Amino acid sequence: MDFDLLLIQKMKRGDEYAFNVFIHNHYKEILKYCSYHCLDASYAEDLTQETFLHFFSKLSDYRYMGKTRNYLYTIAGNLCRDYYKKAKESPLEEQSEELQNSMQQVEAEDILNKITIEAALNNLQAELREVIVLYYFQELKLKEISETLQISLPLVKYRIKQAKIRLEKLLKGVIE
Repeated sequence: MDFDLLLIQKMKRGDEYAFNVFIHNHYKEILKYCSYHCLDASYAEDLTQETFLHFFSKLSDYRYMGKTRNYLYTIAGNLCRDYYKKAKESPLEEQSEELQNSMQQVEAEDILNKITIEAALNNLQAELREVIVLYYFQELKLKEISETLQISLPLVKYRIKQAKIRLEKLLKGVIE
């Protein structure tokens, strides 16, 4: 029997320890995923927590199909897209304050690298960015990406290839 299935059954019965183990097993990967979508580390943590809260709020309706982590990625992806919408709508002053706060927490070189990569990723179409994040940063297999995004395997391969070409052009322009 799959460990996630066992945990989900226990969580549905209200076992608090099962909730803690479930979070412990998936938190790091979901946080990593959210961090690649959000420059502010504390907001990435908030998005991660929101992902689990959303999952748990729908737990009674959740039907286990062997792809729990993929489902968590889907929830996190939706929350990250909402974050982008809000960030675009918020005034520039608020965004610069958030950026200054996050810059104080990390070394300047790390920030520059992350901003460069983030800027290049943000210049990609959403569907290209998503496959790159899942493949390179979340280290999912092509088949897992296909299942997570509910697209065909050849389309995943095509999007990765197109994203690599586009990123190479974008990053060459930044470096030169």
